[in-house]
Amino acid sequence: FKILYLFYLTGIRLAPKEKLDIPLLFMPETMKMYEAVVVIHVMRENGENWPYEDSAELNKDLKSSVTLAENGGIQGILWKYPVHGIPEVPQQKLVPAVVRCRARQRVERRVEVQLTGVAAGATAVPGMRNSAMLNTNKPANVQEVQVTDGSLTTVEFLYELQYQSDEIKSQLESFVGLHLVQREQDTESGSETLTFNIVFAPNKPMRNEATLVVQCTTGGVWKFPVLFIAMEPEVDDVINIEAVGLNKESIVGFKLTSQTR
Repeated sequence: FKILYLFYLTGIRLAPKEKLDIPLLFMPETMKMYEAVVVIHVMRENGENWPYEDSAELNKDLKSSVTLAENGGIQGILWKYPVHGIPEVPQQKLVPAVVRCRARQRVERRVEVQLTGVAAGATAVPGMRNSAMLNTNKPANVQEVQVTDGSLTTVEFLYELQYQSDEIKSQLESFVGLHLVQREQDTESGSETLTFNIVFAPNKPMRNEATLVVQCTTGGVWKFPVLFIAMEPEVDDVINIEAVGLNKESIVGFKLTSQTR
């Protein structure tokens, strides 16, 4: 709670339909997730209880949300809100990694990214895979890797390419492949260097940006810009038509093959 701190408020009067803003301060020192719970306890200002005839028959979920008085009424109501503090490296003006290729060709490029502030020796947060910021509902777009430095500590990463819009995603997603091929650890600085292999095989000219998002299962998030450029394709062939005479048609035939159905 030195990092994720919820201010303790008491004696606040709330009118019906009134809103309450709860201050939250988050200043992480390491790239890992912190957890806390916001607990709100409401009681009547006049000290009276809310009547409830069957207080003894309350179900388990409701019993955990109320405090019962000796006379069987409800003395207070509890709301509990879990809070996850996930540190993210501030967006910097990084020079994007450029992946350039002619349309209808294929290129592979290695891209290195440095993850600063990785929590050394930290263990994965339970349930982090399901609550990660990455879109884990689409496993085809999210890759997971387990890397180890030879000790008992295993660090897991989730990574994916995120796009600025659904239109850009539809243009790029089927033409781009991403795979983590190497990891290096600097124990002195506590940083990690990940090397990705990016495959780009566009079928038409385009220029679109994407963001490589890397998340450690301990909670840290890093983002790196990537620029994909597909240039005009090479000329397939040159068609020569020879004239057979003035005011006479000359015909030449050639085949076009569709790459899809």
